Amino acid sequence: MESIEQKLERLEFYQTLLLKMIGTSQYPFFRLIMEKQLSKQDIEQFYALCDRLSDELKEQKADKFVFFYPLFQKFKDSLHEKLQPAEVIAACLQQGLYPELMKALKRNL
Repeated sequence: MESIEQKLERLEFYQTLLLKMIGTSQYPFFRLIMEKQLSKQDIEQFYALCDRLSDELKEQKADKFVFFYPLFQKFKDSLHEKLQPAEVIAACLQQGLYPELMKALKRNL
């Protein structure tokens, strides 16, 4: 009978194979999540952050703001410690997640 540890090792191996199958061009943000071993809770917090910042971006644009560095700082400061702003922004843009927000944040890299 296979132990829990052996099952876990096998699942980790399968995950590695799946990441290779996905490649870098398909679903880059989801790939990043798996590579960095983030939890569902970590990603839910990321989505909540992006929702808040997207709302702030809309408000700031309505108020005729053109520079969004403070928004970028909030993003950077709230981002999970395993993630780098540049890689997250690039992956989200490529996957089409929060495109308006990510374009504004990218200008501050």
